[in-house]
Amino acid sequence: MKYSEAKQGRVFVIRLEDGEIVHEVLEQFAIDHDINAASLTVVGGADDGSRLVVGPREDRGLPLQPMKLQLEHAHEITGTGTLFRDDKGVPLLHMHMSCGRKEHTVTGCIREGVKVWHVMEVVLFELVDCSAKRLVEEPLGLKLLSP
Repeated sequence: MKYSEAKQGRVFVIRLEDGEIVHEVLEQFAIDHDINAASLTVVGGADDGSRLVVGPREDRGLPLQPMKLQLEHAHEITGTGTLFRDDKGVPLLHMHMSCGRKEHTVTGCIREGVKVWHVMEVVLFELVDCSAKRLVEEPLGLKLLSP
């Protein structure tokens, strides 16, 4: 285990609008409001055509080969995530959502592009006095949280 300590800063209540791409809008929000680290929760709807990463093809195989899924029709969603800057200062959102419609639910990472269906509500909890960053780590080749 690796860890660092942080304090809670500002809290933002955000309404995302129809058609917005969740990670793009929230990463831009972080730039606009000088947010370096945050924890987020989200509820609302994901639109038809939204895309999720739903796991690697192989449990242990490298290089990673992500499985991707495109939603058909609008889905109810709930999600949680973190936002940290990378080594170049770019904010990166890592958020997973559970998306349900009727009796079917799928959970995955929103990095491929989840589009808002009418509205999503986000509560963003800023973390201050936080040294954590996202840095590339091998052998995965991903920008992982480095507390």
